[in-house]
Amino acid sequence: MDASRQVNQAQDQAQAQGTVAGRVAGKVAFITGAARGQGRSHAVRLASEGADIIALDICHSIDANPYPLATSDDLAETVRLVERTGRRCLPFEADIRDRPALDRAVQAATAELGGIDIVIANAAISPQGHPEDADWVFRETIEINLVGQYQTVHAAVPSMIEKGHGGSIVLINSTAGLGGEGGNGRAGVDGYTAAKHGLVGLMRTWANWLGEYSIRVNSVHPSGVDTPMIRNDSMLSYIREKGARTGGRAANLLPVRLMKPSDISDAVLWLVSDEAKYVTGVTLPVDAGFRVK
Repeated sequence: MDASRQVNQAQDQAQAQGTVAGRVAGKVAFITGAARGQGRSHAVRLASEGADIIALDICHSIDANPYPLATSDDLAETVRLVERTGRRCLPFEADIRDRPALDRAVQAATAELGGIDIVIANAAISPQGHPEDADWVFRETIEINLVGQYQTVHAAVPSMIEKGHGGSIVLINSTAGLGGEGGNGRAGVDGYTAAKHGLVGLMRTWANWLGEYSIRVNSVHPSGVDTPMIRNDSMLSYIREKGARTGGRAANLLPVRLMKPSDISDAVLWLVSDEAKYVTGVTLPVDAGFRVK
C-alpha cells in the first residue's frame, strides 16, 4: 500500500471514530458570509483540517449592493460540502448588523458545538460599481463592512475568552484597506475603502485587547478573487474604468488576473493554525504583488 493511501485510510478511520487529524482538529470556527465565495471556501478548508463550522450568512439581497447576494440554497450547499468532510456545520441566516441575531446564533451554536476557537469575519459587500452616488450607499457600506465586522467579533469573543484556550480571529479585508487606488469620489468606493481602512484599526486594537487571553487577531488583504463579488456587471464596469484611469496599474504584479478563493483559504488556515501561534496584529497581503508596485 502506498503512503497516500495509508494517509487517506488513517483520516477515514479517524473520522469514523469522531476524531480528525488536521491543523485545526477539534476547533470550532465561526464564519460569516459563509454561503458562497471566500466564506464557503474557508469553511470547507477548515473543516477538511478538522474544525466544526458555524456558517452564517444574510441569504438575501440588499439595496446597497448592486449585485445579488447569496441565498438559502447557497448556504445549504456550504453545509453539504462541510459535512462531506466528516465535520459538523450549523447554518444560521442573519444580518451581521443585527447584534441580537448574532448573539442568538453564537449562543445556539456554542450550546451544541462548544466554545468558539476561530472567527473568520468575512461577510461584506462590494458596492464600488453602485449606480447611485448617494450618502445612503456610503452609510450602508460602513454599517455592513465595518460595524458588522465589529458586531461579529464582539458577539464571538466572550465564548472564546470563557473557553480559555486562546484562539484566532481573521478579518477578511482587501488591498483597498492598505491604499487608495481606484478612488473616484463616488459613495460606493469611498464607503468600501473607508470601511476596509477602519478594519485595520480595529484589528490592531483588538490584537492589543485580546493578547492577554492568547487570542490572536490578524487581517488578510487579497486583490481580486474569482467570486460573485467580482464576477458581476457592476464590478466589472468599475474595474474597467479603474484600469483606464490608472494606466494599467490596477493589475497584479504576478501573472494572474484573479486568484481562487482557495488561495486565500491557504493563508487563512495558516493564520488560525498553531504554525502562526505567535503571529498577531499583522496585515497580510495575499495579492499576487498588487500592493508592492
